[in-house]
Amino acid sequence: MLTDHYGVMARADAPVELSDDLDEIAERYIRDRAALDPVRAGRLRDDVIRRLLPFAGRLAGRYRHSRESMDDLEQVARLALVKAIDRYDPERGSFTAYAVTTISGELKRYFRDHTWGVQVPRRLQDLSRVAGRATEELTAELHRPPTEQELAARCGAGVAEVAEALASRAGYRPVSLSLPVGDSGAALGDLLGDADGNLELVTDQLTLRRLIERLPAREKRILLERFYGNRSQSEIADDLGISQMHVSRLISRVLGWLRTAMLTDETPLWPGDTADPAQTGPAVAIRRSATGPTRVVVTGEVDRDNAGRLQRKLVRIIARAPAGAQLEVDLGGVPSLSAAGARALLAAYDAGRVRGVVVSVVAMQPFVRRFAAVVGLTPLLPPGEAGQPN
Repeated sequence: MLTDHYGVMARADAPVELSDDLDEIAERYIRDRAALDPVRAGRLRDDVIRRLLPFAGRLAGRYRHSRESMDDLEQVARLALVKAIDRYDPERGSFTAYAVTTISGELKRYFRDHTWGVQVPRRLQDLSRVAGRATEELTAELHRPPTEQELAARCGAGVAEVAEALASRAGYRPVSLSLPVGDSGAALGDLLGDADGNLELVTDQLTLRRLIERLPAREKRILLERFYGNRSQSEIADDLGISQMHVSRLISRVLGWLRTAMLTDETPLWPGDTADPAQTGPAVAIRRSATGPTRVVVTGEVDRDNAGRLQRKLVRIIARAPAGAQLEVDLGGVPSLSAAGARALLAAYDAGRVRGVVVSVVAMQPFVRRFAAVVGLTPLLPPGEAGQPN
């Protein structure tokens, strides 16, 4: 039972009526506590706290429609009431006002710190609440949803900042990816798309289709029947009335041209048919200089089918060059170099040593340079380029 300090005789846990003067109860408690020993003062404090608990419950009840547990909210409000009683100083004003401010502040702090499923800066949390209220007010005033500029002006913030705050509201109650969906037993995460590696190939596929359309009719037919029709080279050769070896050379030429076209910015010219099917690429151009070295520009893939042709051309050029001359083989337009191509270049290098002609390889693409280091073409590289990392 409460003592007669409060002018009533009631149980300690009796609710505070709306007519009760909380300020008078708090002031009497502060005044009477000073005259009591610590044990009796503690009992008096417990009695006052139990008597004022319903007041804290009413303040917590303002948020009963939120998604949070009412028990948790009442607990926060009761702890805040204890703080208000322990810290109250009658000289600073009304206990009721002080208690309302303390309890409301703790409840708001609880919502800010414990109810967001994803950690969001306090600045955005506060602005998201302001933006939410401003949206409702402007919608009622304008009879339509406000624009981003109107909402930002009402909130006193920038358009981008308000948009970020509104987007952050999605972090208040995130949905678990393990949430069951329907009766199939599937989870929400099962319905989300995954990265599709084939999307990265779309550009290459479109480029390849465009290049295939530029092929001559015979080469296009051979390519489609071999790789899309899954026919053997012998079957294709029988249909066209040519040898299987000829079909193999044509396929090599088509694939070499396609690789060159896919790896370079400019589409190379189609080498065209020749009387000798073995005479296929690469294209060789000679640039002579009156004072500097002679440069042989090679364009296209160098493979086993055309490496011999390249070797013969380089040997002929070396045979006609005077002793002491310099010959630079420009491989900037060669996207791929086979082992046969490397042997052709080494053969040209050896022929140059016999004739006293300095043969070097310049302007190689990174892939070709790495391959050249592996197969032993380092002696052909100029001193400046030989020291570059592979």
